[in-house]
Parts: sequence; C-alpha cells; structure tokens
Amino acid sequence: MMNPFLQVAIGGAIGATARYSVYRAMPWHGPGFPVATGVVNAVGSLIMGLLAAFMAHRWNNHYAPLLLSGVLGGFTTFSAFSLDALTLWERGQPWGALIYVVGSVVLSLAAVIAGLALGRGLWA
Repeated sequence: MMNPFLQVAIGGAIGATARYSVYRAMPWHGPGFPVATGVVNAVGSLIMGLLAAFMAHRWNNHYAPLLLSGVLGGFTTFSAFSLDALTLWERGQPWGALIYVVGSVVLSLAAVIAGLALGRGLWA
C-alpha cells in the first residue's frame, strides 16, 4: 500500500488540476458570481458522499487518503466540510453539526477578512 502522505499529494494535484479545469471551462465564472466555485463545491460534495459510502462498504477506506483527502480535498475542501457536518448530524449531534456549520462559515469569513486586512496593510 502506498504511503498515505504520498496518496494525498498525488490526489491533491489531480483534484486541484480538475478544479482549475472546471474554472477554465466555465467562461461565465468570475467576479460577478462564483458559478464554477458553486458547481465544484456541489459536485465535490456529491462525489464525497458517494465515495465515502462506497469505500466504507467495499474498500475498507484503503483509498481514502488518495480519493477523499487528496483528489476531493484538492478539488474542493467544501466536500470534506459537508461530510464532517453530516457525520455529526448522523451521530445524533444536531447541535454539534449546527455549531460546526455556523462556526466554520463565520470563522472562515472572519479569517478571510483578517487576512485581507493584514495583507493589504503589509503589501498595499
């Protein structure tokens, strides 16, 4: 079996290239509205769910580092976020799922705002 870190690295390169290909294939994606990003997030989440279920029942998660963390993580981290939220929900932790979803979105937006402010202060 291949080293899991190597699996993630190879898969990440594949996923990131696939994401960029989607962006290039959708010329209407741009600053007006992130259509390609929405498509990538939705498709990646769908594939994440399908692969997670398939691997749990068929492959005993041997290829999870390559396919889930690597390919889909490189394609969209939103898929991992979605799976984590759903896992909390299915484990009977609806408040945990809600806190995770709201907290992740709010903290991520705050982090982007802080990063932009910091970056603009340093390099503007």
